[in-house]
Parts: sequence; C-alpha cells; structure tokens
Amino acid sequence: MRVLHFYKSYYPDSIGGVEKVISEISRISSRHGVSSDVLSLTSDKDPRVIEYQNHTVHRARQTLHIASTGLSTSVFSKFRDLAATADIVHYHYPWPMMDLVHFATGCDKPNIVTYHSDIVKQRALMPLYAPLQKRFLAQTDRIIATSQQYADSSKTLQTFRDKVDVIPIGLEAAAYPQPNQARLQKWNDRFGNTFFVFVGVLRYYKGLDTLVDAAANVGAPIVIVGGGPLEKHLKRKAEKLKLSNLHFLGVLSEEDKVALMKLARGVVMPSNLRSEAFGVSLLEGAMFGKPMITAQLNTGTQHVNKDGLTGLVVPPNAPQALAAAMNRLADDQALANRLGQNAAKRFIELFSGELMAKRYHKVYESLL
Repeated sequence: MRVLHFYKSYYPDSIGGVEKVISEISRISSRHGVSSDVLSLTSDKDPRVIEYQNHTVHRARQTLHIASTGLSTSVFSKFRDLAATADIVHYHYPWPMMDLVHFATGCDKPNIVTYHSDIVKQRALMPLYAPLQKRFLAQTDRIIATSQQYADSSKTLQTFRDKVDVIPIGLEAAAYPQPNQARLQKWNDRFGNTFFVFVGVLRYYKGLDTLVDAAANVGAPIVIVGGGPLEKHLKRKAEKLKLSNLHFLGVLSEEDKVALMKLARGVVMPSNLRSEAFGVSLLEGAMFGKPMITAQLNTGTQHVNKDGLTGLVVPPNAPQALAAAMNRLADDQALANRLGQNAAKRFIELFSGELMAKRYHKVYESLL
C-alpha cells in the first residue's frame, strides 16, 4: 500500500508538531506494509528529493507566503504525479493551498484528512475561504480528529460528524536518542533538577507571554527550548522584567532536548488558543514520566494532561495561577513524582506510536 502525505511544511525545512506526527505515522506504518511519500513546500531554490528515516520527502518550491499560508505554482504538477502512484492520499489540515491543489488536479484517489486544528489566527479571512473549506471537507472520505475533546468542540468538525473518527497522536520512546551521562551532567550543572521546560515553536498561541509574566513569581528556573516568530519579543519582555530565572536556549539537538526533558521537574505548556489542538511536546513529557502544566482549552491537551492525575491544569492567560502551579510542583517532589508516574502509565496505555499506526492502517484498509 502506498500513501501520499500532503502538508505545507516538513523535515528538513521545518520541525513542529504536525511534522512529527507525519513522520511517526510514516515510519511506524512501514512495519504494516505501507510505503509513504511526503510532499511539502520549501524555500530552497533547487528542491531535492530526500530519504528521511524510511520514507521519501518530495518538496515543491514555495513562491509566496501570505497569512501563514505557503503558496506554490510547482506543487500542482508534483502532487498530480505523486497522487497518480498512490493508493491513499493523506491530507493534513489546515492549509487552504491543499484544498485548492486537490480540486485543481482532479484528485480522485481515496483520501483522509487528519484535522490538526481549527483555523484561529486567520479567522477574519474565513468568509473568503469557507466555501472552499466546506467543499473540500465534504468530498473527503474520512476526517480524523486527534482527540474526542476537539471533535466535540470544533464547530467545523460537528458539521461533518458522520465521517469523523478519533485517533490520538502517538509516539515511540525507542525513536528518541538517549543522551549520554556527560550531556545530562552538563544540563544538570546548569539548571539542577528543579526546573521547568517548555519545548516548541515560539508561536502566538503558545501562551508564552503568560509564561514570562508568571516567571517573575516562580522560584525555580524556567527553560524555553525552541525558536520562532515571538522569540525577540519574549526576550525583550524578559529583559524588561529583569528575569534571571528564565532561560531561552533556542533550537537544540534532539539529544539535548531529551536530556532536559528527563532532568526537568515538569513540562509546562500554557497555550491559550484552540490552535493548540494536542501538544506533541506535551506528549513527549508524558512519555518521559514528567508531570505537565497546561491551560484549560477544551482541546486535546486535556486528553493528554488530566488535572490532578498526570499534572495540573490552570485557566488560560492567568500568570498567577500558572506560577502557583509551578511553585507547587517545585516544592513538592513527591507530588511531582506521582503525577509523572501516572503520566508515563497513561502514555503507554493510550498514546503509543504503534497503536496510532495500527489505527491509521485500519482506516487505510477500509478505504481500499
């Protein structure tokens, strides 16, 4: 069985939650007889075909970028050629260019859409996009939400509830590098073992302004791993507040990221908008047995982090509540250990990469 994944960005050009999901589905599905191709956009002038892990990455030159939407003229022909040899086309939503390519190329292959998030930031443009969106989702064979919470709370998904299934995101610990003792010691010497870590792209919906405000009332170090559009703004704000416990580390290697996750007292993700539909780095925290601190969003973050069971849940945009949650875990190691152990147990039961891949494979087979 051959599957074509289609999304606006992918490795090596971009590292994010959706990219991680695509790579895990592609990598693990190969054990079940699925051969995967991924088509995405790139800013490279001379896009090359790349072998990544055990699947093939095809890239089309991005010619324009408007309202967080990458546009490309060459992607139409590349998609048409790849779809012709595919048994299943697997779209990853949202990306309006994807809808346009689907119709412009007359793609008639069985297809599914993994619905990663509602459109939030560009809501003012929705009146223009809505007709295309509705037509596209109406023609898809199956829509996959990543949590029942998101399926139930998304107005868009409610319109198509008869074709919506739920497959939670899954990961495999064996796919992550194991940091050596020297690397662990390096970070332990710098931050100790009572620090909190945020991992992700520094985007508008991550609630990082709230995290910076909260840091002023937190005794423990707070480590921010990742880069992104808000990086300069957040650093200026931290400097203005004279925060000595907030550390911006930028983009790190996987080994360093894993080392920090393993050493941290807990993982914090204060995302404040529905664009945070699940939180892959949150799931990584659970995988490494860490308690989580999240904001109440009624999205998949609440499926990963259960208040009082695997971590703490606070109101969104509430710096004082966020600071109180971090201080509580910093001061109570027994509580942090118990929540972290519950998180690891729940990860094994519900969020394994193998379970996710088997569920997708079952959907693929049903369409064929």
